[in-house]
Amino acid sequence: MRANVFPDGLSKRIVGGRTLYSPVVSFDLGSHKLVFVSGLLARNAAGDIVGAGDMAAQIHQVGANLKEALSSVGATLDDLVRTSTYTTRIDEFFRHVDARHEYLGKSLPTSTTVEVTRLSHPDFMVEIEAMAILESTPG
Repeated sequence: MRANVFPDGLSKRIVGGRTLYSPVVSFDLGSHKLVFVSGLLARNAAGDIVGAGDMAAQIHQVGANLKEALSSVGATLDDLVRTSTYTTRIDEFFRHVDARHEYLGKSLPTSTTVEVTRLSHPDFMVEIEAMAILESTPG
């Protein structure tokens, strides 16, 4: 069974009166739940950009958003199995591995990091999408 989830703590992306995507999609596979988290940016719950020009601040906001997204379906950072990171300044991103490690260090998911020319707004420096798998709770 598929569930599209819009966590209260994440801003909803609406353009032209249309919601563009679900930030979290989960699939109940019986004994496990498979969770996909869309690319998360450094936006607070109101949709404002956090940490323009500050890579560490943006990584922290994206990490907090990732925790919020996972929590909305009963998952934690420990359930992560894969992340994909897009950054506009890869050298600067790797100067802040401590900030990344705070969120992803314990689970050590598989990971891809790619430098890109631009994200959806010029003030964004990092975007992370993720996948998690967790045991389903008997219900």
